[in-house]
Amino acid sequence: QVQLVESGGGLVQAGGSLRLSCADSGRTFSSFAMGWFRQAPGKEREFVAAISWSGGSTYYADSVKGRFTISRDSAKNTVYLQMNKLNAEDTAVYYCNAHPRLSGLATMNYFGSWGQGTQVTVSS
Repeated sequence: QVQLVESGGGLVQAGGSLRLSCADSGRTFSSFAMGWFRQAPGKEREFVAAISWSGGSTYYADSVKGRFTISRDSAKNTVYLQMNKLNAEDTAVYYCNAHPRLSGLATMNYFGSWGQGTQVTVSS
């Protein structure tokens, strides 16, 4: 079972930046696509961004395209989400997960159980 630990969240002013990290404690996701999801209060969990197992392909939700960048460091078994130009609508708990295919993540399919997530709060 994939075990993922998210970190890097916090409180930031609108227009600011944060970088989230997702570490695979079980060191098992090297051949999986990885993705970030988020859930705002009172809303369904939604897809944010995904990256292929090689790092060569990425895919973003329209709401974050041009502002967020997903990347991965296979040597560190870690996936990152660089978030720039944050706004109040980005406030949510952010989660990561894995799937054999990038397309699977983009359609809200995932392989592992959800971690505790990391809270991102953007003040306006």
